Amino acid sequence: MIKEIKDNHLYWDGCDTTELAENYGTPLYVVSQTAIENECRALQEEFIKKYENVHVAYASKAFNHLAMLKIIEKEGLGIDVVSGGELYTAICAQFPAERIEFNGNNKSDDELEQAIEYDVGRIIVDGSQELDRIIEICRTKEKKANILFRITPEVDVKTHQFISTGQKDSKFGLPLDEKLLLPILQQAIESSEINFYGIHFHIGSQLFDNTTHLKAAKVALQLALMIKEKFNYEIKELNYGGGFGVRYTKNDKRQSYAYFLDPLMQLTEDFCLKNGLNRPAIAIEPGRSIVAEAGISLHTIGSIKTLPGIRKYAAIDGGMTDNIRPGLYQATYTGMLANKAAQPLEETVTISGKACESTDILIKNIQLPAVTSGDIFATFSTGAYGYAMANNYNKIAIPAVVLVNKGQAELIVKRQSYAQMIQNERIPDSLK
Repeated sequence: MIKEIKDNHLYWDGCDTTELAENYGTPLYVVSQTAIENECRALQEEFIKKYENVHVAYASKAFNHLAMLKIIEKEGLGIDVVSGGELYTAICAQFPAERIEFNGNNKSDDELEQAIEYDVGRIIVDGSQELDRIIEICRTKEKKANILFRITPEVDVKTHQFISTGQKDSKFGLPLDEKLLLPILQQAIESSEINFYGIHFHIGSQLFDNTTHLKAAKVALQLALMIKEKFNYEIKELNYGGGFGVRYTKNDKRQSYAYFLDPLMQLTEDFCLKNGLNRPAIAIEPGRSIVAEAGISLHTIGSIKTLPGIRKYAAIDGGMTDNIRPGLYQATYTGMLANKAAQPLEETVTISGKACESTDILIKNIQLPAVTSGDIFATFSTGAYGYAMANNYNKIAIPAVVLVNKGQAELIVKRQSYAQMIQNERIPDSLK
């Protein structure tokens, strides 16, 4: 069990969170290695071992970190990266190149050269200009790149518009317009610098209904059939993306991986059999679902303000600088007082951050025991897009990260110092 209540304290993967706060300071990200491994093994059981010719690439933008990539490698998964920095981290972690996919809608020449030089397993191409640049780089370096084309399958999903990516009007992917699509497909098929593997889509994040994945898969399969009919070419791979929803609050009803993947695989098998296609390799890219619920954030309660008849505010020593999602797209979280974990709930409190922004509200109207300054507040499900999106707004330092595993804790990211925060700043001679 990852979460336990003992002696009135919250324990996370066997570690007393109040002791972690005392030893490492707050704000603090705490990530459970056991929980991450459990998710990886669920994917093994419900997908990799269940079906032939499939693989999983962890969408590392959720939490791209040297230690995290080592866990993913150990568990037998690949990774998806979306920038030169994420790829550099993977290289420093000595992550196997053939298990890396490079995604993103505006890769620079330097990033593409880095990927091609490292011989990444896949480059997910987002447009015709990118393909031209890949071909030129490969020609110069005498290399050959394996590519998939990302398409926009033109399906609407039930999620926040800011994390929906598969609709017709999207900055991501190639539109389903034959006049635009067919020439770039033909170019890839005929290029001696390119191994054209197949089609990729990602329709959005935090999804709980499998119907939109199935609609998008039908679009991708129809495109695979069209490619065979027009070019006599069978694609080798279909990447169905990720976006599987997780629990942030009790209202989120998380689905199993099988709920999404079994119907997708059945649809794929049936379509290929009916239309005389060899079933391509199938890839998926879960990110949030692997790491979100493995992580919590710890903050110390500071200033408390009661507005009679309106609201009680309890301010934490962090906020939108270490968890921007509530302010960015109204993401909802829940939490508890880690040092009063077994005490009865007595009051309604709004947890606010310390940034100079009215939108810096972590949780509105949560039921808690009587709150006092110095209490430790734990926010659940911050493993994804917490540390990954941390920032220095108001010159607030980025927190440390601790990896916990069956009662053992190890620091995997040091707390940022003020000196590190301004290390790249310079005063011009004219101001000295």
